[in-house]
Amino acid sequence: MEEFIKSGLTMNQIEYVLQLFDPSMDDCLYVYDLKHDYYRISSHATERFLMDTDHFYHAEQKHETFVYYKDIPLLKEEFNRIKSGTIIFHNLHYRWLDREGRPVWINCRGKVLKDSGGTPAFLIGCINEIGQRQKADNMTGLLGESSLEIFVNQYEGLIPDGFFLRIGVDDFKDINGGYGAEYGDYLLKWLAESISKRVEPGQKVYRIFSDEFMIVDVNHREMESAVRFYKDMRRAVDAFVESNGYQAVFTISGGILDTKKIKGDYDTLMKLSEFALTEAKEAGKNRCCIFDEAKYQSFLQKKELTAQLHHAVNHDFEGFEVYFQPIVDASNYELRGAESLMRFSLPDGERISPAEFIPILEETGLIIPAGKWLMRRALCMCKKWQEYIPDFKINVNLSYIQVIKSQVLKEIMGAIEEYDLAPESVGIELTESGYLDSNLHFKKLWKGLRKNGVQIILDDFGTGYSNLHCLGDLEPDYIKIDRSFTMKALNREYEHNLMTQIIEMSHSLELAICVEGIETDQELSEMCKLGPDYIQGYYFGKPEGEGAFEQKFIHSDAVCGTRAESGQSAF
Repeated sequence: MEEFIKSGLTMNQIEYVLQLFDPSMDDCLYVYDLKHDYYRISSHATERFLMDTDHFYHAEQKHETFVYYKDIPLLKEEFNRIKSGTIIFHNLHYRWLDREGRPVWINCRGKVLKDSGGTPAFLIGCINEIGQRQKADNMTGLLGESSLEIFVNQYEGLIPDGFFLRIGVDDFKDINGGYGAEYGDYLLKWLAESISKRVEPGQKVYRIFSDEFMIVDVNHREMESAVRFYKDMRRAVDAFVESNGYQAVFTISGGILDTKKIKGDYDTLMKLSEFALTEAKEAGKNRCCIFDEAKYQSFLQKKELTAQLHHAVNHDFEGFEVYFQPIVDASNYELRGAESLMRFSLPDGERISPAEFIPILEETGLIIPAGKWLMRRALCMCKKWQEYIPDFKINVNLSYIQVIKSQVLKEIMGAIEEYDLAPESVGIELTESGYLDSNLHFKKLWKGLRKNGVQIILDDFGTGYSNLHCLGDLEPDYIKIDRSFTMKALNREYEHNLMTQIIEMSHSLELAICVEGIETDQELSEMCKLGPDYIQGYYFGKPEGEGAFEQKFIHSDAVCGTRAESGQSAF
């Protein structure tokens, strides 16, 4: 086959060859055109797995729609090795999603074929399903997942009271990678034997995945019995590690599920027990967690919201809006600019709190395209409003994800040029916490912003512990005092004196101060005595959509200072 590739065999010809063999095979044959990021798989794969077609471009990105989310980083790493020419043979165990969205273990094998220039051109191979088809495990001697499914289904929704305890080895792939598969097998065999020794009459144990076991008890025992079983196994693991001279240190985690939660539904058993086990691992590993219904519902809601956000980003940012909150001059209450803020609503109109959707955007990387969209929209409106207020300025928040994983400086300067704005009309806001996480990335960004005349703003000042260090490193144009600190300064003498010193120090360094969170006449009066440069808060205006902001703040004939002095909202 490789010689055919070198001689110029086309993708269509390769597909034709695969189609000839496809009807006679249970496995799914595939070919991946690496140069064009095009993927073709046996048509029957669409009947089993969560894919809407058997051929598609943008293959690496498309895989994320049907690969189990926990395995996506592993697959991306493998793709990078394939495309770079690091490996020729591909053999990977990971999980795809079936038509119901459930993770299914598969084994993907293939060979990389190179072109005449030695560049990886195609990956050709097959995918076969493992795990779910397994009735017994030869290595440990335990029954496998299929046998567990048969056991659960026999009750037809009437499983007696008891528990399921799902035990998994923490970071097992690191053990295999560091000590070899042979040692990994030895460890798993010992673990299977140790669990089997501890099961009581009426209890059963199954090996469900490579490093996971399920203990089943339908004898009306309480959850505490499962906790004791897990703790006993954890002590056994500690003793095993010690007896082997700490050759390989490992731990186990456990997820516990009440049998009443599943109502005889095997698929529900696997989903809920996996959730409980994942909770234990994410809580720090080497512990067990009892399934919590409230946490699970929150998880499902987050999963649904994640899907909605993916859809919105991929459909011209449907449901996203940019809101604007006014920033005023503290000396005369005149409008100086606005902070742009991202908002999101579901198709039914339900508004989602930024505290809920922003972290998801950051976790998924969607903050990069969404942040770029917001920036361009905000700068577009800034240009429009400068027709009425020539010195109007716009602030844009950056996520640390944008800074470390995208060419955000290029995007900022490109948008400024596109909308023909003076660089000093744009302010980039970043929180201290983000800066501390990856200061090398931020220093590079700040250097570029300063060189090009874009304003640098340190947001949420007063919420961290290293702000003075940040001031020295970043040399921002101005800082924004967080409302939480503002409220303390208004109510406690110590913070009031500290606020006074911060403002005086900032002015001595030629830094401007913006106080956030002002909502009442008294707050405004007391804070203005300290001499800040700018004020932002509900007193002058809540965040508004483009149209409402323009009507309320841009086209308003009201004199801000007069209205503020009269005790009314300045806008």
